[in-house]
Amino acid sequence: MQYPLSPDVKPEFCTSGTFMRLPSVRDDARLAVVGMPYDTAASYRVGARFGPQAIRQASMLLFPYNPVHKVYPFEETRAVDLGDLPIVPHNIQRSYELIEQTVGDLLSQGIVPVGLGGDHSVTLASLRAACKAYGPLALIHFDSHCDVWDTYYGEKYWHGSPFIRANEEKLLEPTKVFQLGIRGTLNDPGDVDEALEMGFQVVTMSDLRRRGMDDVVAQMRETIGDTPCFLTFDIDFVDPAFAPGTGTPEVGGYSSFETLELVRKLTGFNYVGFDLVEVLPTYDQSQITAMLAATLVHEFASHAALGLRRANQK
Repeated sequence: MQYPLSPDVKPEFCTSGTFMRLPSVRDDARLAVVGMPYDTAASYRVGARFGPQAIRQASMLLFPYNPVHKVYPFEETRAVDLGDLPIVPHNIQRSYELIEQTVGDLLSQGIVPVGLGGDHSVTLASLRAACKAYGPLALIHFDSHCDVWDTYYGEKYWHGSPFIRANEEKLLEPTKVFQLGIRGTLNDPGDVDEALEMGFQVVTMSDLRRRGMDDVVAQMRETIGDTPCFLTFDIDFVDPAFAPGTGTPEVGGYSSFETLELVRKLTGFNYVGFDLVEVLPTYDQSQITAMLAATLVHEFASHAALGLRRANQK
């Protein structure tokens, strides 16, 4: 039987609880969806622990084929959905260990992970696993915030610090880190300056508008090259008019159409992992945030499928 299941096999409302009704086990899998429902490192609104469920539910409306990339992403990657990891609420270090172990196991089998958050703190654990497998990584980071704040009430591990910690742990190649869509008010100029001082390429939302997508993507291709690359997407990159269901919304972002256009341009990178974080269903009117998140996961899987095609042609 082909997966994802089509409506001719089972109506969309008859869900198995997995993303697009993917199987949970497949011997030849090359992509795995993994829920990472940890949200107790959030600084304001909590509830992103329910994000993976909401994204999976919204995915029931998607179809298997991607007409932009001309791929069946989940069939070509023989994708599976492993369900949610048994994270430990209020214990970020034990949760990190569980995420890192699972992601590391997947990478050791040649399986590309797609994490569903959860708050943005979970990305650090995935980066640790990917760095162990591939060495220091390039990073494509969609967000309205740089997430390089050092501490919050004395705590070093929270959803505003994953990338300062990743830099300290030498998980990244700093000059190959692109932070896209940064905007909004700041505590002080250091909120962005610290990322620049680390060597990160900070592309504000104003920069994206002024330069245009094609120019920014061309710079990313030239800079990152074939370096193993992780893509992390905080849904608050998107304007809250199109993605209200998130913990720290910032006005002035891209629309859902513009967001998809940008993500679809990011072909040709050596992707070793993806995640999508900070979907908070409580604030998500009519599932529009979850629907966009599910569509973005479809795009991530399409990039992974295109990567498999390139590898098989070598």
